[in-house]
Amino acid sequence: MGLDNIGVVGLGYVGLPTALAFHDAGMRVTGIDVSEKVIQSLKNGRCHLIDDTESIDIPTESRRWRVCSDFNSVGDLDVILITVPTPVSDDKKPDLSYVKSASKSVLENLKKDSNTIVVLESTVYPGVTRAILGGICDDLGLRQGVDVTLAYCPERIDPGTAMRVGNISRVVGCDDPVIGSDLADIYGKTTIAQSTYVGVMEVAEAAKMVENLQRDIDIALVNELSKVFPKIGVDTEDVLDASATKWNFRRFKPGIGVGGHCIPVDPYYYIQIARDNGIESQLALSARQVNESMPYESALRISKIIGKGNVLILGYAYKENLGDTRETPVEHLSDALIDLGIGISIWDPIVQPGDIPGRFETILNLEDAPPVDMIVLSTAHQTILEIDWDWLKTITECSVIFDGRRALNKKKMIADGWEYSGVGAP
Repeated sequence: MGLDNIGVVGLGYVGLPTALAFHDAGMRVTGIDVSEKVIQSLKNGRCHLIDDTESIDIPTESRRWRVCSDFNSVGDLDVILITVPTPVSDDKKPDLSYVKSASKSVLENLKKDSNTIVVLESTVYPGVTRAILGGICDDLGLRQGVDVTLAYCPERIDPGTAMRVGNISRVVGCDDPVIGSDLADIYGKTTIAQSTYVGVMEVAEAAKMVENLQRDIDIALVNELSKVFPKIGVDTEDVLDASATKWNFRRFKPGIGVGGHCIPVDPYYYIQIARDNGIESQLALSARQVNESMPYESALRISKIIGKGNVLILGYAYKENLGDTRETPVEHLSDALIDLGIGISIWDPIVQPGDIPGRFETILNLEDAPPVDMIVLSTAHQTILEIDWDWLKTITECSVIFDGRRALNKKKMIADGWEYSGVGAP
C-alpha cells in the first residue's frame, strides 16, 4: 500500500520531530499548524522549539517538504497525523478541545472515496478516537473504510534526551488489521526500534495512558518515602541505593515535584475514564496527591530551616537541560515560599526570561545574585551542577543549600562547608 504522502497537524514538541522523521525516511511531508508565527519561522528555516533551535535542521520548501496554516491540502494526503495538545482544565478534567478542532478541520477537507488514513497521536483515554473522530465522521457523512480509516498511534518522546522519535518504539491501533499493519510498517521507517500493530484503537490509547500513569505512581512512591524516612533519621537516597542492588528494582529519585506535559496530566485521563465507569481510582489519585504536594512540602522544609529569610532558586524549567516550563513544580514551590513570607529570586540559564511569571523576581546573570539565607537547587541543569560552589557561597554570603533534586554529592558539599539539606534527607 503506497502510504508515502504524510500530513502532520500540530508542529510542536511532538509534531515537528515526527514530521522531520518521516521526511528523513524519504516520504513527502506536509506540516500544518494554525500558528502563522510557527509556520513563518519554519519557512525561514528556523526551529521555534525552545530547546532545539540549534539541533534541528529545518528543510527548505520542496516537493517533499512544505508547511502551511490551512487544511486545503489534506485531501491529497495518504496519511494524516494529528499531534495537538491534550491538557487538563483547572478542575483536572480532560480538555479535548484541541483534538476536536483539529479533527474537524482535517475530516471536513477529505475527499470522498479516498479512504484517507487519519491517525490521532495526542494522549487520550480509550474510546476518544472512536467517539470524537468517529462522531465527526458521522456528522459529515464520511463512510469509515471508504472515505476515511481511523487509527491511533500514541506520541512517545523524552524531551532533553537522546530518546527522540528516531529510536523510540511505536504501537498502532486500528480496527482494520491490514491498514494497522501497513501503518506499523511506515512508522517503522522512522525509528530503529520496533513498530507494532497492537489491535483496535482502544488498546493503543490505553497503552499510552498507562505508561505515564505507571511512572507517576513510581515517582509518588519515592516522594512519599522522602517524607517518612527523614523522620527516623534515615536518608531516603541511601535506602533507594540499597534497594537498587536488587536486579528488578526500578530506581527513581524524590524531588520537589513532577512537571511537563505528560506525567502531571495523563493520570487524570485515566481517573476520568475510571469514574465514567463507576470506579474511583485509589492508586492514580493518591499518586497525584503525593506528587502535587511536593512543592508545598519542600517549601515547609525550607521555612523550618531559615524562617522568613530570602532564597536563591536555581532553575525554573520542569526538567534538567530543558528550557520548557510547562507544569513546572518550581512555580508552585515559589508561590508557596512567598506565601510563607520568604523572599525569592530565580536564576535559570536556559529558560527564556519571558517564560518565568512576572510575579517572581528573576536574575539574568548569576554574578548579580543577592545575599540570601539559602540556595535552593530546583532544576538540575548541567550548567547548574557545574557551578563553582565556593564562588557562589562568596557572592551570596550563604552556605546553606537545599537540594530539591538530590542531584548534588551530599558528602562533598558538607566537606566543602555547606549546610546541606534536601528532599528525603534527615
